[in-house]
Order: sequence, then structure tokens, then C-alpha cells
Amino acid sequence: MLVFCVSLSSSSKFDELFQPSWAFDHFVHEGNLLKLKLDNSSGAGFGSKSKYMFGKVSIQLKLVEGDSAGTVTAFYMSSDGPKHNEFDFEFLGNSTGEPYSVQTNVYVNGVGNREQRLDLWFDPTKDFHSYSIFWNQRQVVFLVDETPIRVHTNMEHKGIPYPKDQPMGVYSSIWNADNWATQGGRVKTDWSHAPFIATYKSFEINACECPVSIAAMDNTKRNHHMVYDYCNDGARFPVTPVECVHHRHS
Repeated sequence: MLVFCVSLSSSSKFDELFQPSWAFDHFVHEGNLLKLKLDNSSGAGFGSKSKYMFGKVSIQLKLVEGDSAGTVTAFYMSSDGPKHNEFDFEFLGNSTGEPYSVQTNVYVNGVGNREQRLDLWFDPTKDFHSYSIFWNQRQVVFLVDETPIRVHTNMEHKGIPYPKDQPMGVYSSIWNADNWATQGGRVKTDWSHAPFIATYKSFEINACECPVSIAAMDNTKRNHHMVYDYCNDGARFPVTPVECVHHRHS
């Protein structure tokens, strides 16, 4: 499907770009800050009002402080439907004193299983840091404070599908994932520390905006910090995924 997009969108105000998706009562607005709360009744999430084809999306985010084990805060792009494309930042909560990990993943035509995980080189709970996804016809780049931490390259010439024909929305959420998020699910969420709060500011989308009618058609410093890479998981993938032979992740 050939998709035409008609305008370049750029803004820094939440209400111009996004709207709450669920648990409206778990949103707190404080001046230019937005806080999402997670407690034992619900998490919360928001999504963009438009869909986009190619460009750069960024947020500034301060993650859950203290004992955040079992929680996940996500920032991602996704199209719709069972054959969707998706680019994920997932920030995995930790026990107090342990490093915060960020997991990235890429879905193409509904297929993910491309996780990479690294420990951040700073404490993301003490101040705001920028997290960005840059996407064009050649590559998908995940950036932390403008430092690329992962590059997923278009290798269609080798027969590997690449996400390039589905408009994507921009989303973020916080939820309980203590069945897997911290030490493989061994450490559970301690609800006595709730509410868990992720704080946002400076939302930016510099991308080609697609009309709603077109988007609806879609329905039919890394090496030293990486702690998991699906390309090196021989137990999970006895045969190395073909894209890993060409992407150099180490």
C-alpha cells in the first residue's frame, strides 16, 4: 500500500499532540509536567491524535523513583492491526539500588522477538532525560539524550521485511508487569510503595502527519551497557535470526 502524508507536524504541548487513552483519573497535570500514576487498581496511558510516516518523536521523561520493581513505563510507536509495526522503549523497574534497564524491540508485520536490553549509564529517576525514535526508509534509530543506542537497518535487499508502509501512532503508558519485568519476574511489585509515578515534559513530534482517513487504511554509549541481545540468545533461538547475521549488535 502506498501511503501519502500531507503535512509536517511539530509541537511541544501535550494537548496539541496527545490525548489520554485509559485511566483518566490516573493523570496529574502540574504546570508543564504530566504525571502518570500506577497503583493496584490501574496504570495509565496516552496516545497521539494523529498517525505519522517517518520522522522523529521525542519525550523527556523522569522514571519511577525508589523501589519500582515489577513496573514498566513504555514509550513507543505502533500501527494498528495483527500485522502491525512497532518500535518500543520499555523501561523496566528495579529494586532500590539496582540499575534501571531499558529494553528496545522492533515489530515488523506483527512479529517482534527482537529485544535488546541495556542498563542506563545514569539514574533516570533523578532528572529528565530525552528518549527519541527516528524512523525513515533506511533505518530505525533509538536515542537516549541524542545518543544512538540501537540502529535497525532496512535490509529488504536481503529479503528481510522492513516497516515502511504503515502510518504509526505515538504512545506511552505505565503498568504492572511483575510476571516478567524485574529479574525475569522473580521480584514482584511492592504495592506498599504505590502510587508509582512517571513524569513527562517536552513532547515533540517532527514527522509527516497522515490524515485520519489514510491512517485508518492501515488497519486492513551502548556496547558497555547492553545486558541482553536476542541475537546472542542461543537457547531461545538455536538458529541465529537472519537479520542478526547482518546487524552487528556487539
